[in-house]
Amino acid sequence: MKIYRNLAAAVVDALGEIFLNKKYADKVIEKVLKSNPKWGARDRRFIAETTYDIVRWHRLFKTVAPAADDDFWKLLGVWCTWKQAELPAWTEFQNLNRKKILAAFDEVKSDRKTRESIPDWLDELGAAELGPLWDTELAALNTEAPVVLRANTLKISREALQQQLADDSVESKAPRDFPDALILKQRQNIFGRPQFKDGLFEVQDAGSQLIAPFLQAEPGHRVIDACAGGGGKTLHLAALMKNKGRIIAMDTEGWKLEELKKRARRAGAANIETRIIESSKTIKRLESSADRLLLDVPCSGLGVLKRNPDAKWKLSLDFVNRVKELQQQVLTDYSAMVKPGGLLVYSTCSLLPSENEKQVERFLNAQNNSFELLDQKSIRPSAGFDGFYMALLKRKA
Repeated sequence: MKIYRNLAAAVVDALGEIFLNKKYADKVIEKVLKSNPKWGARDRRFIAETTYDIVRWHRLFKTVAPAADDDFWKLLGVWCTWKQAELPAWTEFQNLNRKKILAAFDEVKSDRKTRESIPDWLDELGAAELGPLWDTELAALNTEAPVVLRANTLKISREALQQQLADDSVESKAPRDFPDALILKQRQNIFGRPQFKDGLFEVQDAGSQLIAPFLQAEPGHRVIDACAGGGGKTLHLAALMKNKGRIIAMDTEGWKLEELKKRARRAGAANIETRIIESSKTIKRLESSADRLLLDVPCSGLGVLKRNPDAKWKLSLDFVNRVKELQQQVLTDYSAMVKPGGLLVYSTCSLLPSENEKQVERFLNAQNNSFELLDQKSIRPSAGFDGFYMALLKRKA
C-alpha cells in the first residue's frame, strides 16, 4: 500500500477537527471529501476509513507510540505500521521505530481497555453492567459497520431495488431476518445514486429496522413518534402503514423535523405531520390520543460505537447518568399520549441494562399496574449490526 501525501494531509486535518475542535467525525469527513472533487473513489475510501480507524483506535495508538495531543502525523505512522504499509520517508515519520511499535502492540494485548481502545470509566461501566458479555460486545463495537439500506416499500420491493442496484454494479445481500434490508457487499457513497434521489431507499442499520415493526402499527392507526429526530423510523412506520392513517412526528429540535419533511417528500410518505415539542402543553394536548406511541429516547449511544467511534471520546459518566434521568422523564410524561388499550415501544441504541430493562422496570413499578410489558428484545453488536433495545408495553387503563 502506497501512502500519498495529499491524502495523508487530509486525514491529519480531519483528525485535528475531530479531536481538537470536538467536531463530529461523520460531518468532518463529509466536509473533507467535498473539498476536493478530483479525488476518486479509492482516494475517498482511504481518507474516510483511515480517519475512522485512527479515531476508533486512538487510545491504543497513543499507548504504543506516545504522542502529543496534536501530533496526528505520528498516529498516522502508527496506523501505517498496524496496516503493514511502508512508512514514507517523510520528516513527520523520522522518529518512528517499526520494531518498537510492533513490540508495544504485543505488550498491551492483555489489557482490555487499551487493547480495545476505550476510556477506563466506560470499560468499568460495561463490565459492571454486562459481565462476561462485555468482552464479546466490546470487540464487536470495534469492527466496521456495514452499509445497510432499507427498501422504501411505498415505492419499490426489496427484490426490485436489489435488481436495480445490481444493474448499476452495486451488489448487495438480502438478510433473511430483516425483510426490507439490503447489505452492500462493498462500502461506497450511495447517496449519489438515482435510486436514492428517487426515494427508493434510506440508509438505516438492520437492527434499527426492527423497531418500527415491533410497534405493530397498522394502516389507519393514529401513531405518534415522539422522539422522531431526522425521521428514519418515522419513514419506516409510514411504509408499514402503507401511507394510511396518521403519524405525528415530534421532537424538541425544529431543524430535525425540517430534515424529516425533506426525507418524507422524497420517500412519498404522505401521512406524516410534524410538531415541535415546545412545552409540556404539547404533550398534554395529545393525551390518550395515540393507538401506537414510539419513544426512541435519547441515550448513551453505546450500541452504535462501531458507526460513531468518536462518541466514546466525547461521552462521560456524568452524561450517561443524566440521560438516564431524561429517559425516565420522557417515558413517564410522554406515555400519557397512548390510549387505553394502545401500545407503546420504548427503545434505545444502548447496551446497558440501566438504560433498558431497568428503565422499563422502574416505569412499570411507578405506574400502579396501568401498563404491562408484552415483549422486549435486545440486538447485540456481536450479531453483526448496531446494538438496540426495544420494549413493547400496553396501556391497560
